[in-house]
Amino acid sequence: MITLAAVRRALRGHWGVPAVAPDARPAAVALALVEGEHGAEILLIRRAVRAGDPWSGQVALPGGRREPADRDLLATAIRETREETGIDLRRGEPLAVLDDLAPVTPVLPPVVVRPFVFALSRRPALRPNDEVQDGFWVPLDRLAEPGLRREVTVTVRGAERTLPAYVVGGEVIWGMTERILTPFLELVAGSR
Repeated sequence: MITLAAVRRALRGHWGVPAVAPDARPAAVALALVEGEHGAEILLIRRAVRAGDPWSGQVALPGGRREPADRDLLATAIRETREETGIDLRRGEPLAVLDDLAPVTPVLPPVVVRPFVFALSRRPALRPNDEVQDGFWVPLDRLAEPGLRREVTVTVRGAERTLPAYVVGGEVIWGMTERILTPFLELVAGSR
């Protein structure tokens, strides 16, 4: 079982590799974790369907682009998570920063995303804003199950693409969220 204690051990001393992308806008997301009945669980959101949002309707991690008032990208992750879900990560325990990454699809905006990992002492109530359709918690053990991550075909801006994804129940987790979760899960599952 992947517990919060196992995540802490796996991430101890881990500091992500920053990306150098001067033409990309910086952004941040939060991997918010809580100890659940079946080990550590992660918060995922389903973005609301909105015109002009390139990630409209997708399963994602809470987060977004850095605003001028944000002191740094950690502040961005905290602000965006609070705005999108009502969760105040300032009450959480920062565990690590993962590697920066950028979209690989050329039609997406030029952003570089920095993922921050937090542990929460309890599962807070979710209060999604208008950017978020809903939120849900998924056990890390469930995501790490063999066969759960597989190739799927999705339609991106009218074109079909086959790519790796996690299929959990009726949810398909792909794109940048899959690219953040996969190395994170490999790191924490390998340390058990």
